[in-house]
Amino acid sequence: MKWGIHFDLANKKLKIAELNRTMADPGFWDDTQMAKKITQELTSLKSIVEEYERLETEYEDVSVLIQIGYEESDQSLIPEIEGAMNQFIEDFEGLKLKTLLSEEYDRYNAILTLHAGAGGTESCDWASMLCRMYQRWAEKRGFTATILDFLDGDEAGLKSVTLEIEGENAYGYLKSERGVHRLVRISPFNAAGKRQTSFVSCDVMPDIEEDTGIDIEEKDLRIDTYHASGAGGQHVNKTSSAVRITHIPTNTVVQCQSQRSQIQNREKAMQMLKAKLYLMKQQENLEKISGIRGEVKEIGWGNQIRSYVMQPYTMVKDHRTNEEVGNVNGVLDGNIDPFINSYLKWNAQNKLQI
Repeated sequence: MKWGIHFDLANKKLKIAELNRTMADPGFWDDTQMAKKITQELTSLKSIVEEYERLETEYEDVSVLIQIGYEESDQSLIPEIEGAMNQFIEDFEGLKLKTLLSEEYDRYNAILTLHAGAGGTESCDWASMLCRMYQRWAEKRGFTATILDFLDGDEAGLKSVTLEIEGENAYGYLKSERGVHRLVRISPFNAAGKRQTSFVSCDVMPDIEEDTGIDIEEKDLRIDTYHASGAGGQHVNKTSSAVRITHIPTNTVVQCQSQRSQIQNREKAMQMLKAKLYLMKQQENLEKISGIRGEVKEIGWGNQIRSYVMQPYTMVKDHRTNEEVGNVNGVLDGNIDPFINSYLKWNAQNKLQI
């Protein structure tokens, strides 16, 4: 295989050697935040190189099988060759996509927030369906999804929910989900059985743990505590452990109720607030805005990035990339990788044209 140049393999190996030398320095761990950043970068680079080397072995194995089949005219090897080729193509495409995750925040965990929009109870139910979809996606990838905060709908579903999704390149993958998601179905909440359209907005932010250099003055904060709204035993229902922090100058609000301790919830909420304020600061550069958060749009008609249609036909379509999948139930069960992959390719092509 001669695709090492395409993946910039030589420079990646040089960078790995450089990082290994840096980590060998006796004072490497004196700055824990910088050390963590370097180790994460090293892990990511090693992963790409190791996957490439594994692909080389796969390619050689397929080549040998083809050669044996040709020399011996053994048609019984055809199914095995086809299976090996399909696996190689799948793995190769996966590695190509991984190389697209090179933006500043791609390697971070993700904070994903859903807000029910136009559609009332139907949209609250839609928000809970999307929440499950992202939880199932995370589970299939071996990621961890934790609900940081949520607000139940008046009759059913969720008015809002915030998930922390932990895993390699979680933000890089999930940034594709930012926008308005539209559902068309026969409403279970409508006695007449009419078809109804509902909307939910999805915002995705990188979970930046290190110091961003953002200084927040206490006088600029309003901190409220309240009872956690979810299940969790007597403790969360009897103590005001949940925390809501409002940054008054920017009217930025963050909430956390995932921890038992009010102190822990406050620490997590402050981390989220600093990350949000840091990204807002970066928005002075318009290109940075579109790359990190995108435009804030009304949660309704004309602004959807993706439509999920259950009646009168079944289809999920992404309106940016035109990617379509007919198995709606499969998508809602977490199989959203076709849309993520198409977005990453589409995003990379758009950058090349700028």
